[in-house]
Amino acid sequence: MSLHPSPRAFAGPQSDGDHLASPPTIPGQAAPGRAAGSRLRALDGLRIVAAVAVLLHHYTREGIWGRDAFGWLTTLGRYSWLGVELFFMISGFVICMSAWGRPLGGYLRSRVIRLGPAYWFCVLVTAAVLLVAGKPFGGAGPGLSQVLTNLTMFQTPLKSGQLDMSYWTLWSEVRFYLLFAVVAWTGLTYRKVLNFCWIWTVASLLAPTSGLTVLDTIANPVYSPLFVSGICFHLIRREGPRAAEPWALLGFSWLLMQRWLNDIVHWNTVKGDRLSWEACLVVVSACYLVMAAVALRRLDRIDWRWLSVGGAMSYPLYLLHQQIGITLLRRWQGDVEPWTLLLSAVAVILAASWLIQRYVEPPSARLLRRWLESRPARTA
Repeated sequence: MSLHPSPRAFAGPQSDGDHLASPPTIPGQAAPGRAAGSRLRALDGLRIVAAVAVLLHHYTREGIWGRDAFGWLTTLGRYSWLGVELFFMISGFVICMSAWGRPLGGYLRSRVIRLGPAYWFCVLVTAAVLLVAGKPFGGAGPGLSQVLTNLTMFQTPLKSGQLDMSYWTLWSEVRFYLLFAVVAWTGLTYRKVLNFCWIWTVASLLAPTSGLTVLDTIANPVYSPLFVSGICFHLIRREGPRAAEPWALLGFSWLLMQRWLNDIVHWNTVKGDRLSWEACLVVVSACYLVMAAVALRRLDRIDWRWLSVGGAMSYPLYLLHQQIGITLLRRWQGDVEPWTLLLSAVAVILAASWLIQRYVEPPSARLLRRWLESRPARTA
């Protein structure tokens, strides 16, 4: 079972590492608190928490072990797929923040540089693990064409299978990035961003019954309220809490989110099990409250440097954990005690994620940035 097994279906995820705290633009007021350019480490902490929550959802499922092997942790894991919803809100916040003041070209390049290197590396690592595990291309494992198509990150619209089921969130993220590029094209302002959010919300309301597949694909109505909410939280942080319109849009987005949560809960319900919609709503509402605390600068004192490392690890962790982790768990579940195997698998994935964010992403990002920003030499 994937996180949200539907045609529209973490996490990511998620997933931006270049978020910097933006100063507010309240007329006549100086920027309080943190200096411009300092990291919002609270967001880093939320990202790694969300990634680990999604990991636990996959690793503690009874379908892997054939029974409830972890007691209270299994119960917690039944609901921890909601880390994906938190990822989407963080993404709305961070993308709006990082795009502010950037030209369109810079915005698009930053997305490619941020997402590409770790993703391509993790696709190749996942394919290699499947080969070593005895799932060769063209056999029980992925075909070579599927692996190559996954490198494009557009395997969903190209109707190719996901090499790792957690990749489904990337299509939601990419659609959001491309939509936001429209408003970033002419430069972001408070009014433009709010208008964009209202237009996207209206399109999301019309899409489900329009009969237009293209509108449903672009609007992404199930998850758009979460992205819009993240954008609103950033506007509140930037403009101050007295701006009423972002709060109004936040409330309406929460109402839309709770409606679609019914469908999301259904997609994540294992046969014979009944997830509580009310419990899921409480968890997602708690995510809204935490993001509101970030927007209102209540968490600015959280400034532990190790949180930035955790935030950087969250993206490769999300990309690596499901297919590789479950493959390893199923291979050794009959030979190793469950808790020992679970903790070992988590430790391996965390270590791999740290190595990627430390030794793979930085040099790859520098090379990619240099190539994307290079200019052809002028001829005489």
